[in-house]
Amino acid sequence: MAYRSFGRVWQVSAPATIRRLLRPHHPFSSIAQALDRIGQPSERLRRLLTAVRSGDPDNREAQAAQAYWPLMMGRDFRRDRGADGANAMLNYGYAVLRAATVRAIVSAGLHPSLSVHHRSGGDALALADDLMEPFRSTVDLIVHRLRAEGRACVEDAREDLVACLSADFPTRNGATPLSQVLVRLAQSLARSFLDRKLKLDFPSRPLPDVVGETEHA
Repeated sequence: MAYRSFGRVWQVSAPATIRRLLRPHHPFSSIAQALDRIGQPSERLRRLLTAVRSGDPDNREAQAAQAYWPLMMGRDFRRDRGADGANAMLNYGYAVLRAATVRAIVSAGLHPSLSVHHRSGGDALALADDLMEPFRSTVDLIVHRLRAEGRACVEDAREDLVACLSADFPTRNGATPLSQVLVRLAQSLARSFLDRKLKLDFPSRPLPDVVGETEHA
């Protein structure tokens, strides 16, 4: 099926339906579990997850970020894409994750500019941003560990951040590296367009089995 036909199926199948399917894998769920992993309270994030509405008219995303980052990275941390240190490491890790997601999308015969959650607004990689969103917490946990080890610059962290793609997630096929999780997710979305039946191949939980040696037991 040509790409233009994919676009037509997207319109017919209605993004709201896809959102309902994605809801158990909402980013709020993954960041709440990430906080659990490091022994930080996640109750507020879980409350926000139950209250979020389509389009986020109540700005729950900003509230979640305000609650999340100080717990994940320390009380004085502020997310700033232009800053160095942990912010730069996050940028690098997300770029690695985004590139892998784009490769998975293209290999599945989809176009990265489609969008589920994000309004594309001309963004050529909107679908990549949608599909990678639940897995950002894997990068967050790696950066959390690197900070605990005293590493504060991208140059000292690149190898660890690239290794996020090798992190094993629990799936119906057993432990599966994130790079392959993304491939299967993109392929399942492509099949959903073709079959007009939504069935997305997510891992059983949005975090890998292990993300570094300093995790909370």
